[in-house]
Amino acid sequence: MDFFGIGPGEVLLIIVIALIVLGPGKIVHFSREMGKMAHAFRKASSDLTAQITKELDLEEKSQNKTPPLPPETHVKPTDPPST
Repeated sequence: MDFFGIGPGEVLLIIVIALIVLGPGKIVHFSREMGKMAHAFRKASSDLTAQITKELDLEEKSQNKTPPLPPETHVKPTDPPST
């Protein structure tokens, strides 16, 4: 099991240190708050991705609706009549 590049022994050590530092009562509250923050971050990230995708799709559709420009025709101006 690889959790953010650290092994299971290291994760267990971090949990034990957090339990010692925070105590059993606060670690539950801390974990709950961290879960809420992770959920909010995922939701914001998902919303941002959806908004960007929507904007890109609208831009692509608007570019496809514009008719292509006709090729430029180069007409040489005629010389004015000489008098």
